[in-house]
Amino acid sequence: MNTKKAAAAALVAALGVTTLAACGGGDGDKGKATGTPAPKTVTLVSHDSFNASNEVLAEFTRQTGLTVKVLKSGDAGEAVNKEILTKGAPQGDVFFGVDNTLLSRALDNGIFTPYEAKGLARVPAALQLDKEHRVTPIDTGDICVNYDKQYFADKKLAPPQTFDDLAKPEYKNLLVVENPERSSPGLGFLLGTAAQYGDAGWQDYWKKLRANGVKTVDSWELAYNQEFSGSAGGKQAKGDRPLVVSYASSPPVEVLYAQPQPKVAPTGVSTGTCFRQTEFAGLLNGAKNPEGGKALIDFLISKKFQDDMPLQMFVNPVTNDATLPELFTKHGVVIDKPQTMAPDKIAQNRDQWIEQWTSLVLK
Repeated sequence: MNTKKAAAAALVAALGVTTLAACGGGDGDKGKATGTPAPKTVTLVSHDSFNASNEVLAEFTRQTGLTVKVLKSGDAGEAVNKEILTKGAPQGDVFFGVDNTLLSRALDNGIFTPYEAKGLARVPAALQLDKEHRVTPIDTGDICVNYDKQYFADKKLAPPQTFDDLAKPEYKNLLVVENPERSSPGLGFLLGTAAQYGDAGWQDYWKKLRANGVKTVDSWELAYNQEFSGSAGGKQAKGDRPLVVSYASSPPVEVLYAQPQPKVAPTGVSTGTCFRQTEFAGLLNGAKNPEGGKALIDFLISKKFQDDMPLQMFVNPVTNDATLPELFTKHGVVIDKPQTMAPDKIAQNRDQWIEQWTSLVLK
């Protein structure tokens, strides 16, 4: 959430390329057997919101002796497109951050090599969307509209809770969304509206949102940190939109980084506007260090990484032995009935729906 999603890294770190200490597999022995020096680095390509604690990455290094270089490549949609363009000669060894909204695009373009991760039995079968194991589930999250509690309290206005509410006159010029062509939260929100209103009804809904003053930006970072009035970044940039497409797990971010920490999260979640997202990692076709890449994927679903992930990327772990931290369970929101969509339907309609959305909203 993606993902995944209000990721802590996106709130507190600049965009770019970061080098982190971490992992590797048994390629040291391979180097001794062949006489070829074993790679000492494994490169993880990701969207901008990937983050992991130094302690966990150091454990990865202790286990394997490799260093992980993290190459951040923009929002999820942009990052996937870059890997498609470099297919066969990838930027790294493993890609993290392709989600169920973009999965078919990545698989159809052959950017991944099959690998069945060690420990995969701890991941529910329902999340393993690719039976060929070209990708491994890493996290889940719910893409939802978030609201600035203070704004609505000051206006003595109840915050919206459903898709229908967002099109009502009292919420005119309040909502900012992400472009679904460039942003996975934006695409997830579009798919949520298609699931809610059906193939024949979602376009009429977006016409209503456009008439009601919806604003569109290219990325989650821009929407949440600069346009949204309820975020730490938004306050610095004086954002004036109290409604934003983000994640059900975004409120803990605001609590964690507020000084002093509030007892109640300053942002809320419109629980009737959510779409369930699952993020995956895969071994890139043409990886220079495939053995290190396999070890890295194994580590991403290890208990050590899964336990660390919620407070690093503010998404839900996928393994059944992971433990959520108290801050996450206290201030996050559990969505009981998110909108979902079968991967085959997403694959059949995604590109056409994006084109139609662009014509409706941006032109």
